[in-house]
Amino acid sequence: MKTIWKYEVLNVLEMPEGAKILSLQIQNDLPYFWVLVDTEADKEKRVFSIYSTGFNLEMLDLNGKDKYIGTYQSPKTDFVWHVFEII
Repeated sequence: MKTIWKYEVLNVLEMPEGAKILSLQIQNDLPYFWVLVDTEADKEKRVFSIYSTGFNLEMLDLNGKDKYIGTYQSPKTDFVWHVFEII
C-alpha cells in the first residue's frame, strides 16, 4: 500500500525501499520529513547530514550522488539548517 509517513529528521532513518521524501517542515518545534512510502517494501537505512548556514560543505559530493533535501529554521534560535541525503 502506498501512503505518506512522517519521520523526525535524524542522521540515520530506516524507511521502506524507494521511499520518496516529499517535504521537510517544522511541527511542534521539531523538523520532520513527510515521505511517500510503499508499506510492503523491504526496509533500508538512509543517511542524512545536517549543516548550519556558513558550514564548510566540501565533504559533500554535490555534483554526484549526495542530494539536497531542504532547509528549515530553528524556531527557538536564529539558526538555519540545511539537510542533505548521503548516498
